[in-house]
Amino acid sequence: MPSLLFVCLGNICRSPAADGIAQSIAKQRGLDWRIDSAGTGAWHVGKMPDDRMMAAAATRGIDLSSLRARQAESDDFLRFDHIFAMDAANLADLEQIRPAGATANLSMFLEQADVPDPYYGGADGFEHVLDLISGRMKTLFDRLQQD
Repeated sequence: MPSLLFVCLGNICRSPAADGIAQSIAKQRGLDWRIDSAGTGAWHVGKMPDDRMMAAAATRGIDLSSLRARQAESDDFLRFDHIFAMDAANLADLEQIRPAGATANLSMFLEQADVPDPYYGGADGFEHVLDLISGRMKTLFDRLQQD
């Protein structure tokens, strides 16, 4: 059973969106995969995703209300098969906590680009992020199911 962790800065916008979309795809495909999200910062630990992201996701049938922010930790590199950073800064922060002997594959979610942080923007930014994540998630699941 593959296990996936999605990581952004505060774990209230991008990574919970990826978490919710991944869980939805796994359910649709009948996959029993372990899926979670985290942030590199601790500002929002224990809080629900951003209201704007929850509303935008809900219009697409994705319910994020059960998710709570948590901070990524070094043990995540031993608990998950794949850890996906939403941007280059998150990737660098994750490299700093990656322990010796880590078993997780760490990579950028979009491979060669950042998922922009919609936090300081308008509603269009949240829709754009959901579009990016949804498109990539389908190809990611296709690839992981083939492996």
